[in-house]
Amino acid sequence: MRKRFLAILALPAILAACAANNSSNTHVIAESDLATHNWVLTKVDNKAIDLPEPFKAPNLELGTDLAANGHSGCNRYFGQAELKDGKLRVEKMGMTMMACPEPAMKMERIMSSTLTEWSDASITGNELTLTNADHTLTFKRTETQ
Repeated sequence: MRKRFLAILALPAILAACAANNSSNTHVIAESDLATHNWVLTKVDNKAIDLPEPFKAPNLELGTDLAANGHSGCNRYFGQAELKDGKLRVEKMGMTMMACPEPAMKMERIMSSTLTEWSDASITGNELTLTNADHTLTFKRTETQ
């Protein structure tokens, strides 16, 4: 009986230890986590992006002051990123105005609409994930170009 009682008392501690060991590397991000990196889009809504040649994967490059620029699928863009309470957006985004075939234009619409709206931002390892009500964008960190 006494062993059973001790086992019951120890169970919450054991479960708490297991839960702590399963935590991921995700944390609340700071500007320093984002700045001076080039983030290349790898997934949209958890599906790998698939753009035909000669189109390149969109990217998000952030400077030390969170000045944002990059390629959105067809056009280049620029603006000022804001980070508040774990949410990110690019404010006052400007963009070139070229027309491209539909796969690139669709990617551009998703990319630009997600970047201009507040999205929950998280970093796990070398991946940045932006999630809002419409889309989830997953980027891989590379060195700035």
